[in-house]
Amino acid sequence: MIGRREGVNNMAALSLLVMPTRSLFIADTYVNQEPDAETVAEITLLAADAVLRFGIQPKVALLSQSLFGSSDHPSSRKMAEAVALLHQRAPGLEVDGEMHGDAALDPEIRRTVFPNSRLTGAANLVICPSLDAANIAFNLLKTAADGLHVGPMLLGTARPAHVLTPSVTARGILNMTALSVVEAQRLAEARG
Repeated sequence: MIGRREGVNNMAALSLLVMPTRSLFIADTYVNQEPDAETVAEITLLAADAVLRFGIQPKVALLSQSLFGSSDHPSSRKMAEAVALLHQRAPGLEVDGEMHGDAALDPEIRRTVFPNSRLTGAANLVICPSLDAANIAFNLLKTAADGLHVGPMLLGTARPAHVLTPSVTARGILNMTALSVVEAQRLAEARG
């Protein structure tokens, strides 16, 4: 059994797409069906930590069909609540939402609709309101943008473990094996 890392309540999956014009991390693509605001906040913090381990400063957008309060749908409220929790728990994290996907990736659109956003530049980590939304967005982008896929990476596990999907390529298996080895080395070093 994999088990959760101490202090983690919910594991999640993070997928990375390396595309010709940008790299984009997407969560949660494989674990939590309908996370609540607390779980979304935890997923965001786990994912931001993983992005940092890639040597990239996370710029996080919580996605929704709502744009900074334009809808009162329960899913939109959940994402707005998660943003508020993140602003309290991780004030140094560059995160904002709830927002449309185009506003997440295009700072001009975001400035037009919400000039006071805490997010500067294009998001490199997007958090979706449900597993359906994340998985659909990821698979559409993967195919349409012809990007290199890394993941899904399991977050919050006690030991390195990741997901291999039925469509994984030999290169994907190699990528996930290499990632697991690096994580196992870090874990061994941390335990001294």
